[in-house]
Amino acid sequence: MMTKRKPTSDAARDALLIAIAERHFFLETLETRDSDRLDFHDVAVWAIRSALEAAYEAGRRAGAETAAAATPERAD
Repeated sequence: MMTKRKPTSDAARDALLIAIAERHFFLETLETRDSDRLDFHDVAVWAIRSALEAAYEAGRRAGAETAAAATPERAD
């Protein structure tokens, strides 16, 4: 039987993405500012890798929490 996953709110997801962007790319915002100087950035490959690892880990943790919440408790 498939269990429904509780969707993460858009606000929580956006906050996590912004936190990753700030921590790994030193960006102030992920909003488009219609300026090449503000919207395009040179980023080192190790920073990209680090940000991807952080995003992967956040997804892994969210999946584990969802799975744990969906698992019924056993009565012994």
